[in-house]
Amino acid sequence: MRKVGIIMGSDSDRPIIEKAVSTLKDFGVPCTVHVFSAHRTPEEARAFALSARENGYGVLIAAAGMAAHLAGAIAANTTLPVIGIPCKSANLDGIDALLSTVQMPSGIPVATVAVNGGVNAALLSLEILAVTDERLAEALDKKRAADREAVLEKDRRISAELSTD
Repeated sequence: MRKVGIIMGSDSDRPIIEKAVSTLKDFGVPCTVHVFSAHRTPEEARAFALSARENGYGVLIAAAGMAAHLAGAIAANTTLPVIGIPCKSANLDGIDALLSTVQMPSGIPVATVAVNGGVNAALLSLEILAVTDERLAEALDKKRAADREAVLEKDRRISAELSTD
């Protein structure tokens, strides 16, 4: 099974990454987590991306705030799918990171999830890996069914409590 590489630009992104790691663990998919900065440790970030495929990775997740160049820097050095998580910071509520992450030039794609979207980044990684892993595809189908049932149960409870007709 291919693993997921997760790179965060700063340890302040850890709470977001912990959600992604937890989601991957729930599905039994291994991951490796690093702190590499596109600006402060560019050589290390580049080396990780360049060797990712040969080191058994199938998808890479890059989380960064503010200028948020990390996902693009990683994507520039691999043809593996890269998912960017723009992280909220004190400035601009993460809109700056969101715009940096989605505005990649033609030829260097980065899939982007919502600001602080660690869970969705993990789920998108799983969906990518599930293209060639039937066990993982079935597990994702079961999760979707369970999520659906949870919402319908909430609907039944709320409707019974609040409806007046």
